[in-house]
This record gives sequence, C-alpha cells and structure tokens, in this order.
Amino acid sequence: MKFLFELLSKFSVSGDESDISNFILQHAIERSIGWKVRPEMFFGEDFHDCILLKFGVPRTAVFAHIDTVGFMTRYQNQLIPVGGPEIMDGIRLRGRDTKGEVFCRLIGTEDACYHDFPRGIEPGTRLSFDQNVRVDDEFIQAAYLDNRLGVYSALKLCETIENGWVVFTTYEEHGGGSIPFLIKFIQENAPVKQALISDITWISEGVEHHKGAVISARDKFIPRKKFIEKVVQLAEKSGVPYQIEVEAYGGSDGREIQFSPYAIDWCFIGAAEDFVHTPNEKVSLSDLDSMIRMYQFLLSEL
Repeated sequence: MKFLFELLSKFSVSGDESDISNFILQHAIERSIGWKVRPEMFFGEDFHDCILLKFGVPRTAVFAHIDTVGFMTRYQNQLIPVGGPEIMDGIRLRGRDTKGEVFCRLIGTEDACYHDFPRGIEPGTRLSFDQNVRVDDEFIQAAYLDNRLGVYSALKLCETIENGWVVFTTYEEHGGGSIPFLIKFIQENAPVKQALISDITWISEGVEHHKGAVISARDKFIPRKKFIEKVVQLAEKSGVPYQIEVEAYGGSDGREIQFSPYAIDWCFIGAAEDFVHTPNEKVSLSDLDSMIRMYQFLLSEL
C-alpha cells in the first residue's frame, strides 16, 4: 500500500496535474523494466500532463483520469468549486501560492463559500481537501480515492498487460477536454475499437460494498449494449466478483469517447465509494482487489 499512499499524497486539482503526472511517469520509467512488456511512452508538452503507454499491438485502451475536485481562490477570500466537491463548513483545505503553503478551513455553504486563511491567497490558487488516509481490515478512507484508485488499478494492470493502451488523462472532473486529442493520437498510431474507463463510482441502493467491481450499464450516457454484454460475459468467465450499475446521472471519460468521431465501444468499470467528492471517500478493499483483477483478466481477453 506504500505506493498507493504516495499517490494519495499528490496534489492535482483539475488543470494543475503536473505533479501527479511527473510522479506517474517516473514510476513507469523505473518500474517498467520489470513489467511483462515494456511499453512505448508518450508524454510532454504535446500531451499537456497526459501520459500514454503503448503495450504490444493494442486492441483495447484503458483510461484513468489523474485530476481531482477542489477549489480556486477568487477575491475577498472567496472560493469557487472546481468540479463538484461537497461544500461542508469547516473542512480543511490545502494548497500553495507564490508566498508559501496554505492550510485553511472552508467557511460557508454552496451559495457562498470562503476560506479563513489569515492572509489573502493569490487569486487563481487551487486548493484541495487536506489528506487523511485511514485503512482497516475492510476499507480505505481518504480524499481523492476518485480517481487515485483508478490510477492505481491502471498501474497494476501495467505489470501484466501484453497488448493495449493505458492512458492517464486530465481535466475529467471539470468538463473533460483531453480525450479528443488523445483519441486522435491513438487512432492515428495504433487504433483500437474498444475502451475501458478505470474510475470510481458510487454506492447506491443497487450497488453495495464488498460485492465486487462495478460494471456500469449506463450513467447519464449509454454505451452500446452489445459491448456491455461482451464485457459481462467475460466478467462471468473470470470468476472475479462484480456487480452491475444502472444510473441516470454521472459521467466519465467515456462520455468523450462516445462523442468522438471514432467508432469506439466503451465501458466504465471500477470500485464504488461512499461519501463521494469529500475528504472521507470510502472504498472496500475487497472491491478494489476485484477491480484490479478484473482489469488484468479483461485485457488478456478483449
């Protein structure tokens, strides 16, 4: 779990993903010598803070977003949400401007929220939840499990995958925007016809802790039924615990794949959490294990 704890400590509110991107890239460079297949890596200014890893001859691409929700400072101590964080009076926030580290509390409600830092914070500074990781025999609880666990699962997949793309994306929590140029690059260099979204969903009346990885039949957007059925059949074959999700709301990088000019099937697969977009996101460790094993099985079959 040491590496996961390091992932959880990195700052990456949407639009400011360079630290976590560098961390993931260094991990891939250092560890890939021991992976089953050493990938070709694409990164740098042409890709902003996104990273693409190409293994063998890809048939499937896996996408995991590396950004988190948070806040941006405005004027007169005002805070504006980035993405959809829960607004809770008194929660601790952290960040940094040119004058130094910032640790403060959020004051207010969804209608108007402020910080209580004793000096003015430079406008445009991003703040995120102060991190507090808690682990017991059954659960992990922390900020940013969405989508640090999706990133963690994708990096575990890198250890065994022989053919495929593993792609780390940006901006997802605040409207997306990186998928179009990433998909274009993939389709021009080693095209695929199917994609999996390594992300975290939510506990609901039909999705429970300890019941396995969640395969989403729909959120606000509807993937092609034929592909979902194929994924479910393989999940059944795998023997890995899973559950089916059907929601009317929510979204992921799958939305932009569906809206792209390319005929690429997609499916969201991930663990479910309580207390979404708060400092106390909570995920079953057994569900995280199911997610990791499901991706390793699916990428060997799809």
